[in-house]
Amino acid sequence: MQRRHLLQALGASALGVNSASAMAATGAQDTRFLLVFLRGGYDCASLLVPTASSYYYETRPNIAIARPGQEGGALPLTPDWGLHPALAESMLPLYQQRQLAFVPFAGTDDLSRSHFDTQDSMELGQPVGGRRDYRSGFLNRLVAELNPRTGNTPATAALQPMAFTSTLPLVLRGAVDVPNTLLSAAAGRSGVDARQAQLIESMYRGTPLATPVAEGFATREEVARTMQGEMEAASRNALSTKGFEGTARRMAKLMQARYQIGFVDVGGWDTHVGQGAATGTLANRFEELGRGLAGFADEMGPAWKHTVVVVVSEFGRTFRENGNRGTDHGHGTVFWVLGGGVGGGRVAGEQQALTATTLFQNRDYPVLNDYRAVLGGLFARMYGLNAAAVARVFPGTKGVDLRLV
Repeated sequence: MQRRHLLQALGASALGVNSASAMAATGAQDTRFLLVFLRGGYDCASLLVPTASSYYYETRPNIAIARPGQEGGALPLTPDWGLHPALAESMLPLYQQRQLAFVPFAGTDDLSRSHFDTQDSMELGQPVGGRRDYRSGFLNRLVAELNPRTGNTPATAALQPMAFTSTLPLVLRGAVDVPNTLLSAAAGRSGVDARQAQLIESMYRGTPLATPVAEGFATREEVARTMQGEMEAASRNALSTKGFEGTARRMAKLMQARYQIGFVDVGGWDTHVGQGAATGTLANRFEELGRGLAGFADEMGPAWKHTVVVVVSEFGRTFRENGNRGTDHGHGTVFWVLGGGVGGGRVAGEQQALTATTLFQNRDYPVLNDYRAVLGGLFARMYGLNAAAVARVFPGTKGVDLRLV
C-alpha cells in the first residue's frame, strides 16, 4: 500500500463556511451522536488488521491476526485491511451495509503515552502544549454551539446531552449543565482464575511439563499483579465490556426518546500481558463491544438513520508485541464511525504503508489524521457548522471533511 491522501481522492477538503450535509438538513433535534471512549488504549492493529504488511507478521509472531482465508484469519475489508474475526456477526454486517467506516492513523499530538494525560487532552479538545482549561470539554462546547442563547433564553429548543457514566467526564464539563447516570455497574474479569490454575497444574503433576507449567503460572501471576493496578486506573471506573450490550440498548432507548448527544466509556483495554490473537482476552472484549454496538443500532430503530456513533481511544499500542505476548502504550490508533447515514464500507483518511521505516519513533502507528480535525469535519457535516463554529468547538483547528456522513 503506497502512502496516499484519501482525503483528496474522496473529494475531502478543509471545511469552508457553507459546508453542510443531508444529515444537517434533518435538524439537530433529530440527529443523535454518541461518543464511545475505550479507556486504556486498545490494540488497533488487532482490530483493523494491516493484512498487506509483512512487517506486521514479522513483529507479532504470537499475537498477529492471520491473513484472510487462514484459520482464525481476519475478515477481508480491502486489499490492505482486515477486521478481527470476533466481529464477524456484529460489525462486519454494518460494514457491508456501508454503515461503518474506520479511520486508521488517527489520534492526538500528545506524546506523553500516559493514559491520564492523553485522555484528559482528548476530552478537553484544546491545543496540545497550551494551557488546559479543565472546565471546558469539547462535547460541552459543541452542545453550547448547537444551543444558541439570547440572554438567558435558548434561541431554539435545547438539545439534551447525557453522560452514561458514574461521574461527569471532562469532555462534557463546561458552561452547559449536563446530567450523568450510570446504567450498569457490571464488571468482569476474563482469563484463568486461581482454582482453574490449580487444576491445570495438577493435570501436569509428575510429568516433564510440571515445572514449566508451574513456572508459567507463577510468572503470569507476578506480571498480572504488577499490571492489574495500572489497568484499573487506566479505565477510570469505566464500564467493562461484560454486559455492555444491555447497557447499550438502554442507552439507545434513552437517546431515541430524549437525549441527542451522549457519552459512554468502556475500560479494560490496557493489554500488556497475554492479549491473545483470534481468541483470548482481547478477542472476547472485541466480541462483547461489537455485540453492544450492534445492539445499540438495533434498539435505535428508525432513528438509527440519523445517528452517528464514534469509537475512540486515547492512543494505540506498540506495533511489535512485547515479551509478555501483549502490547505496550503506543501513539496512533483507529477510530470507528457507525450510523445509518454514515458513508461507510470503507477505510477513510490519510494512510501509509506499515513497514520498519514508517513507524513513529520506530515503534508506533503515526498520527496522520488529527482527531480534532476529523471530529470537527464530522460535526460540520452533521450539524451544518461553519468554520468559525468548528474553531470554537476545537480551538485552532480546521475541520477536515472525510465525508463520513
